[in-house]
Amino acid sequence: MSISGYLKKHSEALVKDVGIEAACALTGRSKATLGRYYSDNDEHADRFMPIDVVAALEAAAKFPHVTAALADLRGITMSYGHEHPNVTKGGVNADVVKLSQRFAMLMAEYNQAIEDGVISVNETKRLLQETLAIQQVLLEMKLNLEEGTG
Repeated sequence: MSISGYLKKHSEALVKDVGIEAACALTGRSKATLGRYYSDNDEHADRFMPIDVVAALEAAAKFPHVTAALADLRGITMSYGHEHPNVTKGGVNADVVKLSQRFAMLMAEYNQAIEDGVISVNETKRLLQETLAIQQVLLEMKLNLEEGTG
């Protein structure tokens, strides 16, 4: 996948995370305009989400999809601040349990996806969603480990 395609897929995930109606309200952009930002049609190939729109949407999202994609493209590992609202106080043991549960969900999605020998676009999206969920658990686990070291 090209860099632009990668960024557009993550832009779409960001809008869908927030919800299209809420995204329109937050950004002052129409559904059509937001759709153009992540459209893979040739006529919209050079259109990307402005950084202020990304910032507004990521503030409302469960996960910073575009920021994570940009970091990923540079080979950078992201880490949330300690004030992140999704960090639980269950400790490393609870994180290991969450991680194994998310991994089991990923494997179940994968098993279902390859059942017919072809992974469809929707199945790919579900696999990506589970992969992102695992990434979130790993970030939370990292924070818990860092907190334990002082």
